[in-house]
Amino acid sequence: MYEYFRGKITEVTPYYIVVEVGMIGYQVYVSNPFRYQVDEQSEVKVYIYQAVRENDITLYGFWDLNEKSIFVKLLNVSGIGPKSALAILANDDHQGLVTAIDNEDIGYLTKFPGVGKKTAKQIVLDLKGKMDVDATQTDLIGQQGLDLATHSGGANQYFEESIAALTALGYTKTEVKRISKKLVQFKGSSTDEYLREALRLLISK
Repeated sequence: MYEYFRGKITEVTPYYIVVEVGMIGYQVYVSNPFRYQVDEQSEVKVYIYQAVRENDITLYGFWDLNEKSIFVKLLNVSGIGPKSALAILANDDHQGLVTAIDNEDIGYLTKFPGVGKKTAKQIVLDLKGKMDVDATQTDLIGQQGLDLATHSGGANQYFEESIAALTALGYTKTEVKRISKKLVQFKGSSTDEYLREALRLLISK
């Protein structure tokens, strides 16, 4: 079982990143690929969760142990798979997630793709009072993401990449269309910023 990879980011897509470690490129699925930047000179540390199934081995990556811990706890909830867990993590307001669980806010939880009322109630049942988020660490990681995610290109590219990332996370065309008009007016400077704003719009009431 892998704990983390320390390597170079050689590819970023709406679905995954590629981390090169010792001349081997590992395909790693993450909640927000655009936090990362292709950089074959500098190394980054990505925490890893390895999921092994009958005919598949998949790697999931995280900024820190805090994010990985939330992912693992979500996987222990009946009805939550890796894709749904990543979609929940993509909204980096992890303290807001904990508050929603502790307050039994089913409406908030069902805004995530793949989470219906039954699953939302199961999340509350299994995780209420058991989630512990280091808000300071999460905020720092978020700021690092803003610093790292600046790509060459313009607002139109950032918008299109963020929409592709939402689709990869499992949001429907209807959900994406609902926030597109507001998102296209957003004045961000990276795909990461656009995706964060899109997720905020999707979760806000």
